Amino acid sequence: VNTGDSLKSHSQWNKMKFDSILSEINGFGKFQISLFLIQMLSRITLPCHFLLNIFMAAVPSHHCNITGLDVGGVFWNLTEEQKLAVGVPVEQDGSLSSCLMFSKPQYQHLSGLNSSEDAVTVQCQNGWVYDNSTFKSTLTTEWNLVCSQKWMNKATATIFFIGVMFGAPLFGFLSDRFGRRRLLLVSYLSSMTFAVLSAVSPTYIMFVIMRFFTGMSLAGISIISIVLNVEWVSIEHRTLAGIIVSLDVTLGNWILVGIAYFVNEWRMLILAVTSPLVLSVIAWRWVPESARWLLAKGDADAAHHYIVKCAEMNNRTKCMATVMPRVHDKKYAFVDIFKTPNIRKLSICLGIVWFGVELTYYGISLNITGFGLNLYLTHFIFASLELPVKIGVYFFLEKLGRRPCEMGTVFLTGLCLFINILVAKDKWAVRTVVASLGKAMSEASCTIMYLYTTELYPTVVRQNGVGYTAMVARLGVSISPLVMLLEDVWYLLPAVTYCAMAIGSGLVASLLPETLNTRLPEFIEDLQKLRQKESVLTKDCR
Repeated sequence: VNTGDSLKSHSQWNKMKFDSILSEINGFGKFQISLFLIQMLSRITLPCHFLLNIFMAAVPSHHCNITGLDVGGVFWNLTEEQKLAVGVPVEQDGSLSSCLMFSKPQYQHLSGLNSSEDAVTVQCQNGWVYDNSTFKSTLTTEWNLVCSQKWMNKATATIFFIGVMFGAPLFGFLSDRFGRRRLLLVSYLSSMTFAVLSAVSPTYIMFVIMRFFTGMSLAGISIISIVLNVEWVSIEHRTLAGIIVSLDVTLGNWILVGIAYFVNEWRMLILAVTSPLVLSVIAWRWVPESARWLLAKGDADAAHHYIVKCAEMNNRTKCMATVMPRVHDKKYAFVDIFKTPNIRKLSICLGIVWFGVELTYYGISLNITGFGLNLYLTHFIFASLELPVKIGVYFFLEKLGRRPCEMGTVFLTGLCLFINILVAKDKWAVRTVVASLGKAMSEASCTIMYLYTTELYPTVVRQNGVGYTAMVARLGVSISPLVMLLEDVWYLLPAVTYCAMAIGSGLVASLLPETLNTRLPEFIEDLQKLRQKESVLTKDCR
């Protein structure tokens, strides 16, 4: 291999598309597989943190602490069960009230009389007593985030995802400016730092601030890793690459269930799910820079270095004498994803679809209780269903394309949500099956959108575009936990909201161009060619 030749000295080679180069040097060989495995170490931490509130902020059964209810002496001679009977009112379903207690002991309840004229109830006066049989400690028990302060519990997830929302465009801009590889290391180190600080936070305020910055840092891993992986595979392997990358989320969900089952103290749980990032930092030295990005930035020599490295690992060094890429040195910024009519329409449509898809996905994922099953078992079922669904998505994507598959999955998600609106809550078996299918379809729509988005945006603004869509998506995720508070207005309103957003996302997805078996666009001007090609194909079909 003549690594000393200047890439720019061969004008006929400079015009070659990068996808053609990947086909020559094997766009899915040992080089790409090693990249996927290294990235997997960090990507499995993403679902662990994104869904951490399911376990970290769980609300165990609780009732008012009634130890100071009566100092007369009679109260203290009662058994624990009798104390609760005279001190805590009972709800309609027979359970103890979570937020109310009697102002005075109702001793008549011991004789079977459940009403009294002076049975005045008040808010809990001395804190709460929690059932610690499942969780040793959670955010709820640490800072009493119940009753009038239950919104603070939901806010922890919202603030975290607001951090992800701000981090996505920030890391998108920086990685398009300074490279994927460097910013990936920054994401690793900052994620670990802020995760540890959140785990040792002595106050609620410090905790939510550290979770905000943890979310901001993890956003870098989320958007950079998938773009870097997709940019290193050839056209015919992009679908497979997108599915393989999405399987990291399924693996991470399984790991989260296992860790949460054995680590039931929230501080240690944060540290446990963050620990794989230590291995990511060690393995970072073997992560390659994106040659596509280097070429787009005009750094032909560095691009050639990584292309040679890829060819050597894939045993295709003989091809290097005849393949040389084109280069470009124009600089692009975040505003370029809205600059021309084509990319502006693309960005608006992708933003709407991502908002609806993520709001629906996390609306289901963060509210998986209430189906009559153990919390761990329910989450494990949800995660396990993702595997066959994603394998099925691969075949559908190869046969039908991205657009119809995205429309189909979000419409099916909306249908499952609609069915569960009609099913009574006591039929938990039916609700669990339908909810699991809805969760699987929602996960499938997310899987498609990650691949679809990276294929639609040109290389020169791909990270900016993915960062922008991730920002809008996390806005939807941030709002998602708060949507559940609408049940105080009408108990079905959250489900109706999620259902409407899923259907709306499917309708907007119909406006996106198809990318099946097309080259990744390198420059903004290539989007017009994609539109023209799709128009020709549509006419031919007619």
